Amino acid sequence: MTKRRFVVPELSRKERTEFNKLQKRLRRNVGNALSDYNMIEHGDKVMVCLSGGKDSYGMLDILINLRSSAPVDFELVAVNLDQKQPGFPEEVLPRYLSSLDIPFYILEKDTYSIVQEVVPEGKTTCGLCSRLRRGSLYGFAQELGANKIALGHHRDDIVETLFLNMFFNGSLKAMPPKLLSDDRKNVVIRPLAYCKEKDLATFARYKAYPIIPCNLCGSQDHLQRVRIKKMLAEWEREYPGRTETIFRSIRNVSPSQLGDSKLFDFDSLRVERDTDLHIPAIQMVEL
Repeated sequence: MTKRRFVVPELSRKERTEFNKLQKRLRRNVGNALSDYNMIEHGDKVMVCLSGGKDSYGMLDILINLRSSAPVDFELVAVNLDQKQPGFPEEVLPRYLSSLDIPFYILEKDTYSIVQEVVPEGKTTCGLCSRLRRGSLYGFAQELGANKIALGHHRDDIVETLFLNMFFNGSLKAMPPKLLSDDRKNVVIRPLAYCKEKDLATFARYKAYPIIPCNLCGSQDHLQRVRIKKMLAEWEREYPGRTETIFRSIRNVSPSQLGDSKLFDFDSLRVERDTDLHIPAIQMVEL
C-alpha cells in the first residue's frame, strides 16, 4: 500500500530551535522511563494504543523515533478502538496512520451503546467506558501476539489519579509506569510517565496532529478529574514545581510511614534492647 505523507507545518528558525529542545526533552524522558522500568525488551511486540488525542499521537511518534536507535530490537503496531460514538470521524486515524511506516489496525467495538444503556442519565460514563475499552484492547493484544500494551498516560495523569483515589476512593494508589494485568496475560507500559502534559500539548501543536476531541459522549465536563486538574493547576501557579515533587513522592514510598498492614508488618514491631546493658538509676535531687 502506498504511504501518504503527513505534512508538518513549516517552522521559523526560533520555532525550530524550541521544537528541537522540546523533542529532545520528550525523547530523553521517554528513554529514561523505558530504561528505569525495563518497559521494552529485545523481541517485544508493542501494541501502541492510539486514541486520537495529543498524548497518544506524541507517544507513537517518539517510540517510532527511538526504535531506530534503541539498543534492542522490537516491533510496534498501532491500534485504535472505534467505540462507535456518534460523530466520531472514522477517516482521521486511518489517514494519519497510513503516512507511517508501521502496521495499524482499527478495532471496531460498539461499547458506546452498552454504556448508554447501562449508565443512568446524568451520570458520568467514563468509568464503564474505560473498563470496556481496556477489556477490548487486552483481548486484541493477545490476538495480535503483542506482549506489551503502551498507553499514553503522562506524569500529570499519574498525579491526578493519585488524588482521585485519595479523595474519592479512600486508597493511596496512582497509575504505575508498568503493570501486569490481573489475569497476568498482559503487561501495560506507560512510556510517557516522566513527560509533562504541557510539553506534550506544545509538541502536538508543533506537529499539527489531527486531534480528535475526547468529548463526543458529552460527559467530560462533570468529571471529578477535572476538579483535581484545576486544584493541581492552582497549586502549581502558587508553588511552581509542586506537581513534580508530588510525582517524585510516588516513586519514593516508605510503607513503614503509612498505615497499610498488608505492606508493612506492624504487628511484629518490638523494641530491641541489649538486656545486659547497665543503665544507671536516675537519682532524684531535692531542690
